[in-house]
Amino acid sequence: MSLSEHERKLLAQMEEALSADDPHLHSTLTGTRLYPGRKRILLGLALTVLGILTIFAGLISKTTPIGILGFLISLSGLTLAISGLSGVSALRTPKTGQRKGRLNSRLEDRWERRNFDH
Repeated sequence: MSLSEHERKLLAQMEEALSADDPHLHSTLTGTRLYPGRKRILLGLALTVLGILTIFAGLISKTTPIGILGFLISLSGLTLAISGLSGVSALRTPKTGQRKGRLNSRLEDRWERRNFDH
């Protein structure tokens, strides 16, 4: 039995809402993994290695501008890799923030009971 056009639209809207509300669950159900920073990290590490090799090439040839160029390449690679890491940790931030909020509220409740109940 096939779905009507209205039911297909509703199903598509529900799928979009699911992926917007809980991307981890959506990726688990669809079989796709979310690794947003993996490409950035790998590209950053590759640029860092290339920059270090360029620094060594500048040292061997005793040419300062080549060494400076190598430094700039490795610096940009490290910056790119670190930005990829922050993208990964940004996905985990709400979970720890919720725990932190609950812990803070429990500690505040204990503090108020301790100070005002005596």
